[in-house]
Amino acid sequence: MARISEQEAGGRNVLAFLDMLAFSEGTAGRGDDGYNVVVGGGMFDNGFVDHPRRLVELPRLGIKSTAAGRYQLLARYYDAYARLLGLSNFGAMNQDRIAIQQIRECRALEDIRAGRLAAAVTKCARIWASLPGAGYGQRENRLSDLQSAFVKAGGVLA
Repeated sequence: MARISEQEAGGRNVLAFLDMLAFSEGTAGRGDDGYNVVVGGGMFDNGFVDHPRRLVELPRLGIKSTAAGRYQLLARYYDAYARLLGLSNFGAMNQDRIAIQQIRECRALEDIRAGRLAAAVTKCARIWASLPGAGYGQRENRLSDLQSAFVKAGGVLA
């Protein structure tokens, strides 16, 4: 479950969307509820002082990635968001804050708050490879499964 408060997140639907993203990225329920997961399913233990910056080779996808945390953030983006948001570590609440900032940049926050999940997922697909339509050649979830995860997390659809 997302660690940021409902008030800071901007509403219950935003929290539910964060939980849906963790479900989609395959990090929910793993390790520290995904906050300490590295791409490929491993875990990191640096006390959340910094992004783990571990380059993981994924031969079946033919890629290498530094994706880590509940929302599978790349190391190069962590640095930029840490500066932008004034964050001092890669802790759970800061991972939530970064994901919300990414959602904001996709212009999907109002869709999420209004329960327009399909529109929000479409807008966010360029960020998260597991969302339908992302087109990164990785596993993409079905919108119906994401809707179920969103509602299960307390989200309300329009």
